[in-house]
Amino acid sequence: MNKKTGKLVGTALFASFLLAACGDTEEVNVESEAEPTEQMEEEDTHSSHNMNHSGSVEVPEGLEEAAHPAYPVGSTAIIQHGHMDGMEGAEAKIVGAYDTAVYTVSYTPANGGDPVEDHKWVIHEEIENAGDKPFVAGDEVTLAADHMEGMKGASAMIDSAVNTTVYMIDFTTTDGEKVTNHKWVTEDELTAK
Repeated sequence: MNKKTGKLVGTALFASFLLAACGDTEEVNVESEAEPTEQMEEEDTHSSHNMNHSGSVEVPEGLEEAAHPAYPVGSTAIIQHGHMDGMEGAEAKIVGAYDTAVYTVSYTPANGGDPVEDHKWVIHEEIENAGDKPFVAGDEVTLAADHMEGMKGASAMIDSAVNTTVYMIDFTTTDGEKVTNHKWVTEDELTAK
């Protein structure tokens, strides 16, 4: 066997070994690999806690309806960035549209339990004694929101803050769960149908 044939046989054996080794693995979803690791970790964090997917149609006092939302009440949109299992790709019906400051927060539930990091979303009006001035990353606050068990009354750290339009939506998750009056999704988490 000459040197060239030996290399060819060696390469073929190595390729066969790799194919055999990979043959027993599950199919990889290339699209999900392209998502930021931070978002995937966040979805895992949310799915491991007791989140109230559906909510009341009532909104916090002082929350102002959006004058010109990209997605008016009654319209539909596709959820392009979900922050809980089964949300991404679902069709959303817009129930409410509001202009406010929206935050990601980290907190330890008031009733004990594991810390929650980068929870999306809490709006300005869901923070105790919020006042008129928006908070900034690093501010410590007390939550009045009750999206998740143990959230209301918990001390929290503001991780990020942005002024935007937030939406209350109805949708059916990709695995069939009907969710009504879900609070909140931001405008950049939706796309036109």
